Amino acid sequence: MITEKQKQFFEKLKSKYGKEVLPSFEAIAQEFGFKHKNSVWQYFNKFKDYGLIEEINGRFSISKALFGAIEFSSSVKAGFADVAEDAIEKRVSLDDAFEIDSPSTFIFTVSGDSMIDLGIFEGDKVVVKKCSEAKSGDVVIAYIDGGFTLKTYRKKENKVWLEPANKNYPNLYPKEKLAIFGIAQGIVRKL
Repeated sequence: MITEKQKQFFEKLKSKYGKEVLPSFEAIAQEFGFKHKNSVWQYFNKFKDYGLIEEINGRFSISKALFGAIEFSSSVKAGFADVAEDAIEKRVSLDDAFEIDSPSTFIFTVSGDSMIDLGIFEGDKVVVKKCSEAKSGDVVIAYIDGGFTLKTYRKKENKVWLEPANKNYPNLYPKEKLAIFGIAQGIVRKL
């Protein structure tokens, strides 16, 4: 079991460096006011024992399992109230769920209301996996006739178009060019 003092130091490390590779013991000692780098080394050994810090090729980083939101295995009904059990299943990271660390993953902020019937609203963050091909029914970011848009990709026989999810908007048929930038993987919204 780590002490309260060790826990406080670990939380400061996590807050300051996040998922970055941690700097040298000496740099951390200077940053946090330790007299000797050996003190940091002793903390790190304790943190390693408890799986809080990982060492790869002589470099330390905070365990990836400690980032993200806690997911409960019990569900919450959107209908009538129900008793929920506090059974923690695992920690969920949006980085892992949406492969945010991948160089082919991007996040865009939605502007407009053309996709509201799919539950995509203005201000939502759309996680997009870059690719140049889509299948009919995929929600895509596409470049069409000089601009980017978020719509549902449709293809029937040799005809291709982009379909909004709001009856107040027309389908978009390319006059000159239609290129798929990526496929939406999910949305993130602040309440």
